[in-house]
Amino acid sequence: MPHDHGPSGHHGHAHQHGPGHVHAPASFGRAFAVGIALNTGFVAVEAAYGILSNSMALLADAGHNLSDVLGLVVAWAAVSLAKRQPTARYTYGFGASSILAALANAMLLLVAVGAIAWEAAHRLFAPEPVAGLIVTVVAAIGIAVNGLTAWLFSSGARGDLNIRGAYLHMVADAAVSAGVVAAGLVIGRTGWTWLDPAVSLVIVAVILWSTWGLLAGSLRLSMNGVPDAIDPSLVRRDLEALPGVSEVHDLHIWPLSTTETALTAHLVMPRGCPGDGFLVAVQGELRAHHDIQHATLQVETGSEACAIARAHA
Repeated sequence: MPHDHGPSGHHGHAHQHGPGHVHAPASFGRAFAVGIALNTGFVAVEAAYGILSNSMALLADAGHNLSDVLGLVVAWAAVSLAKRQPTARYTYGFGASSILAALANAMLLLVAVGAIAWEAAHRLFAPEPVAGLIVTVVAAIGIAVNGLTAWLFSSGARGDLNIRGAYLHMVADAAVSAGVVAAGLVIGRTGWTWLDPAVSLVIVAVILWSTWGLLAGSLRLSMNGVPDAIDPSLVRRDLEALPGVSEVHDLHIWPLSTTETALTAHLVMPRGCPGDGFLVAVQGELRAHHDIQHATLQVETGSEACAIARAHA
């Protein structure tokens, strides 16, 4: 429950406390377990048949899938950590682990991209025989595996960057597998072995495209940037429009996790704070209109405190 600490001098603070998990999404534990099991099994099958068929496209996709398995493990660990209660040392809890997991997922994908691109470029200039039928069948299984796993995460892909990372991994894999199927069919009909590494390079482009937003978003959150879904100018406008507020300064908005956001702000109110009801109402508005779950507001009645704050800004 939010509560107000009585003003000392011209200062008052309002906090909305909680374990940091009120807004957290479903745990997706079953989705992670199923996704990890399916993809681990498929990686082994795909790598084995990639070697047997001499297909760089299958081996590239297997490497990408392996990075996805690691990414799912990291994301699941972050979801589990986020459920832990705050401690005296970690007063906001462990929700920030979901941000680190999203960043780790993006970095894993980039490492996989580099390895795939290197080998594919080499094969492009020195094509080798490829068993097109095996490539087609194995990749078709990959579409089913990755499509099912992506569906398991689809409900949380919009509201949680960590879950979105897992979802994008699987969607990219399904698309990549579709490309490999097409390549296998064409190779079987035409014997164009150069198409195998060419498709691998297309895979690289798909991965980069799907990863860029995840990388940019996770980097921004790890640097305490304002989440994309929140417009800080609108938050400031709404605070300045509050009755009795003449100025807003020291406004800070930052992520506590991939699903929770915190805010601190100084409200200059010459006539003083109307009371606890005002503070509770503001916190409710911030939650309802801007999806900010943890708000700390400091009320000031004059310009002296503002001048001190600006001097230390």
